[in-house]
Amino acid sequence: MVLITGATGHFGKAVINHLLEKGIHAKDISALVRDEAKAGDLKAKGVNLRVGDYDDYNALVAAFKGVDKLLLVSGSDVVNRDKQQENAVKAAKEAGVRHILYTSFKSNNETESSPIAFVSKSHLATEKQIKESGMVYTIFKNNLYLDILPMFFGEKVVETGIFLPAGETKAAYASRDNMAEAAANVLMGKGHENKIYNISNTENTSLIEAAQYLSEIVGKPINYVSPSTEVYFETMTHAGVPVEYIGFFAGFAEAIKQGEFVTENTDLESLLGRKPTSLKKYLTKIYSGV
Repeated sequence: MVLITGATGHFGKAVINHLLEKGIHAKDISALVRDEAKAGDLKAKGVNLRVGDYDDYNALVAAFKGVDKLLLVSGSDVVNRDKQQENAVKAAKEAGVRHILYTSFKSNNETESSPIAFVSKSHLATEKQIKESGMVYTIFKNNLYLDILPMFFGEKVVETGIFLPAGETKAAYASRDNMAEAAANVLMGKGHENKIYNISNTENTSLIEAAQYLSEIVGKPINYVSPSTEVYFETMTHAGVPVEYIGFFAGFAEAIKQGEFVTENTDLESLLGRKPTSLKKYLTKIYSGV
């Protein structure tokens, strides 16, 4: 029995869909959900629903009983994620889970000096807890999603261009769906015990290239402007963007600029059995109808 947490979220649901597409019977898949009412599509497919959340330790222990492989999809509550995921790891151990798999975070700077230490800190803590738990583990060091780029660009990117203080540095952005399929393949396969996988694209691309691709796709020039962080904050604040969002975008932009997501080594292609989706192909899918 495999269990996927965060099963109503984008990543967890994609993993389950890939497992089903690859021939795993729904009865052999369990999904952890906080609210059964929001998981009607999974229930209709025959997937076993188990109710619980990362804040309720006892519910997690009960939900994880009888599970052989557990895919712990990292939570979205950045502030409380450290404690929540500690609950999940301890509950998995108590419930007798043999193999825990975790969707962690790829970054070249894992120190407090990183502009996104507020994100990576809890991932590193969870990795440490998993390794010390005694359970067999597999850790996916997931690079930035291609899927996050439209959020960085904004809804009016075709009219206004790309405005982000990320410089000219490249990153190995990969699609969330590719990452989810890789996780599904590992859940189904053998030989992944106590492995750490770098889940990144095989190509490193810059936002300069993204603007060039967008220009080709939409048939008009799309400019990329990389302002100073100060100008970015001032401009976005004037545009009415909430300060917490500005800080989030600026932090990731600075991390991109510092080369935190550049890599020449990736396991994604071998886990998929094919080349991952390229930046150009992804942008074409998203913006070709715009």
